Formats: sequence, C-alpha cells, structure tokens
Amino acid sequence: MRVDADRHEATVPGRDGPLAGVVVLDVTRVVAGPFCAMMLADMGATVIKIEHPKDPDYTRTFPPMVNNGDTQASAFYAQYNRNKLGVSLDLRSEDGKVLFRKLVRKADILVENFRPGVMDKLGLGYDELKVENPRLVYAAISGFGRTGPNSRRPGYDNSGQATGGLWSMNGYPGQAPVRVGTIIGDLSASLYAAVGILAALREAERKGIGQVVDVSQQDAVFSLTENAVVRYTVDKEIATPLGNDHPFVRPYGQYPCADGYVFFGGYTDKFWAITCAMFGEPESATDPRIDTMEKRFDPETDKTVVTPLLNRWFSRYTKAELEVMAGDDVPLSAIKSIDEVIADPHIRARGMIVDVPVAGRDIEMLGLPIKLSGAAVEAHGPAPVLGQDNELVLKDMLGLDDAALASLREKGVI
Repeated sequence: MRVDADRHEATVPGRDGPLAGVVVLDVTRVVAGPFCAMMLADMGATVIKIEHPKDPDYTRTFPPMVNNGDTQASAFYAQYNRNKLGVSLDLRSEDGKVLFRKLVRKADILVENFRPGVMDKLGLGYDELKVENPRLVYAAISGFGRTGPNSRRPGYDNSGQATGGLWSMNGYPGQAPVRVGTIIGDLSASLYAAVGILAALREAERKGIGQVVDVSQQDAVFSLTENAVVRYTVDKEIATPLGNDHPFVRPYGQYPCADGYVFFGGYTDKFWAITCAMFGEPESATDPRIDTMEKRFDPETDKTVVTPLLNRWFSRYTKAELEVMAGDDVPLSAIKSIDEVIADPHIRARGMIVDVPVAGRDIEMLGLPIKLSGAAVEAHGPAPVLGQDNELVLKDMLGLDDAALASLREKGVI
C-alpha cells in the first residue's frame, strides 16, 4: 500500500482507474452496500471492507461455495466484495473506535448500511466523524432512509419491493402479485448510492466539505415503477399486475416460438411494416383493421388480430432463427435463460463476464456495467479473507507497530 500523508490517500500498488487514490471504508454487509463499494473498487478506488472479527458479513456462508482442497469460500460473497482489502475491527470496543476514527481521517468515503441510528449509538455517526474529517462523504443505505416516520424500521430487499409499489404491480392479472425475481431493492439502492457518492465526492473536492448521501431501498424501488405514479395522479388508475403486457403499447411483450419465447416490440408503423414484409405478408401492414399504431393499441384488436398473426409467424422458427431474421431492423430478442446469457458472445464482448479468484480458482461472475473509454480493463482481485489485510492497512496507514497489533489481537479488537 502507498500512502500520501498530505492528501490522506492510500492506494493499492498496481491498481489504476478513474478512482485511483480514493479511499473507501466499507462498513456494509449482504448486498445493499457491498455492491456499491464493489463498483467503486472496480473503478480503481481502494476499498477497505471492515468486518467484526467474530461476526463478519454472513454472506461468507451463502451458496454457491467454491471448494479447493481444504479451502472453501462463497462465490456469492466474492461477487460483491472483489477487489477490496479486508480488515477485522470491533467497532463496539473503545480501541476499535479509536482505530476507526483514525481510518476515517485517511478516507474520502464511508459506506454503511446499518439501520439509522446504529452508527450514532456507537459514537461513529456522521456528526462525530465529520469532526475527524470534514471532507468525508458519508453514504448511508437503509430500508427507509434516515428521515421520515418509518426511518427506524428494519428493512430487507422485499421490504423495499413491498412498500415501494413494485410488488403490487408484478405478476399476472387476476392473480396474487409476485415479487420481482431478483433483489432489485438492494441492487437499485446500491446503484443510486454510487451515483450520489460520486456527486458528493465532486462537491467535496471543489469545496472541501463532505456530506451525507442518504439512500433508501423503498425510495429506490419506488423510482422504478415507471408510469404508475402519473397514471394514478392524472387518471386515478392504480397499476396492477399485467403479466408480460404493457399498459397501453401493443404489440409489445412475450410471444411463443418453436423452442421458447421471444420479446417483440415492433409496435410503430415503421417496425410493423418491416415485420410484415419479413414474414412474407406485406399486405398485413395495410390491413384496415391494424394499419395504424393506434388501431394496434386497442386491446381487443391486439387479442383477436395482432397476437394470433404473430403467434402464427413466430411458431415456425426458433429463438435464434428469429433473432437472425430480425437482425438490426426490428426489436425482437430471444428470452434467454442465464446459461444462454452467460454464453452470449455479445455479453462476453462487453466484458460482462469476468474471472475472479475464489478459493484459488478462477470463477466467472458479473462484470461492471459501466464502460469508460479511458479506463483500461484490469484483472479482478479476490474478495478478502476476514482480516487478511489488518497489518497492511493498520501498519501502513495508521503506523501501528507489531506490538500494538499483537495487543489488539489478544483483546479481540481485530
């Protein structure tokens, strides 16, 4: 590790990228938080993940586990904690608090995802830490945010989906709502936090003053409900499950084919005419029942004319054949299973599958969706073993000697 005492920077040798030199303290667990800090690490920041020595991030035990001889590690944990340094530190102990405050003085960013008030009870809330470092960007991710009547409620991803409105909209008409099939509350909150952090960091660099970035899972999910809000505020229409349909655009949804399903979105007059010609029936584009976009938007017309026509066309071909036929001309995409996505040449060309060492083996996992033209593609480092970088960080950044480290270990602080 390289330390610049004047700028309070610490960087890992060999790391580059647009955030090189930025130091992040990651006091988070599970996904809402670790994913945010991982994105910063992927872009070159030095991220120090801080875990309690006896109560670490419990996703270390989440499947799938990678076994290599006597070594075992969680690929789930690695996917959200790669490229980080690992420090074990008991923030409830006085010695741990002292060390943490010293780390804060060297840091640019802190990310935490405790329930609001927890860090304050530890004496490590923003008001205390900004005294140590006025430039600190303090990012707090929680279920319901730091303000409002529900701020102290515990929250998980499902809490965000439930209270943000998304759960009530997902599923099929006439059936019970269905949660979105991924932890979209955790992931979207992490993405918004990363955006807020970078904005606050820019402000801190310009004015020398940090601030709190407050992101709630409920807010993040609510922002993903698309047209549901204005449909209600304008027309008092409450969004309900639509299955694979769009509330007003047609044809725009899932259609069966010879070996599965495709998404087809050729609802404009231009795309509709191209599609009709592509399937050898150009006259369908001028059929007076469906010759305009407005006519095709009609639910009954879509059900009785458009959908049967598309089903007849698509049923003759496989997903791959339909994608080739559509090419760059029509919005038609195969609905792919995860194994098909992982094998997709385009996904791989975009660097969305990367090798990350886990338990001594290279495991393929998600890459970073953000592509920067000026950033070189780097090899991804592993997620840290609990406390593996205690000496590197505490000796090089804070100047502790071997005797001090030994004492801290004996007392269970690290």
